[in-house]
Amino acid sequence: MKKLLSILALVGVCFATVPAMASEGGYPLEPAPLDTSDMSSLQRGAKLFVNYCLNCHSASMMRYNRLRDLGLTDEQIQQNLLFSADKVGELMTISMPPKDAKAFFGAQPPDLSVIARARGNDWLYTYLRTFYRDDSRATGWNNLVFPAVGMPHVLYELQGQRAAKFAEVEEHGEKVHKFAGFEQITPGKLSTQDYDQATADLVNYLNWMAEPAQSHRKRLGVWVLLFLGVLTVFAWRLNAAYWKDIK
Repeated sequence: MKKLLSILALVGVCFATVPAMASEGGYPLEPAPLDTSDMSSLQRGAKLFVNYCLNCHSASMMRYNRLRDLGLTDEQIQQNLLFSADKVGELMTISMPPKDAKAFFGAQPPDLSVIARARGNDWLYTYLRTFYRDDSRATGWNNLVFPAVGMPHVLYELQGQRAAKFAEVEEHGEKVHKFAGFEQITPGKLSTQDYDQATADLVNYLNWMAEPAQSHRKRLGVWVLLFLGVLTVFAWRLNAAYWKDIK
């Protein structure tokens, strides 16, 4: 018994230290304000995704007609969101050949179907908000969350161009460069607050796209737990009735 408790305690310590280890040495992630029940947010996010992401990134596990779940009609999808396909039943793919994509960006842009599950919502939300100008990079852009990223800042027209300021500080006897804030170079079409909301909408959509049935799954899970609770009560009383005459 003592050995089992020791093993469980060790496992608990390991899991407790995972977040600290994951965040150590990296830019701190900000929590993404998501709400997959907000249809307006999801629709705005879908529009941003189609207009800004679907040019280079595909979402090959998602069909356009699944956007009906967001309250959109086939006609609305056809007129406002269908730019790289002919029918709403087609997959969200791109026409750029993988060979060309690798030549342009140095690597083929990843499929975004389940990127929210792979990277995490907080990572995506912070990543989209921490691009800055860097003339040493081939694309002219860099990112605090993903240093030396090959992707340019596709949303720069909305956010504007920013430069990152770094300060030299001493840590453990060594001089290191620490991020000290952003400096706006040119304004964007959106204010800072509106841009943060736009990125939240986009991440909200990416989170929904990773599992469109997640709301149904959660609702069904509640009913399953209630059923199991009632079944447990009946099983407990049946067991008591079965053994009541046996001592």
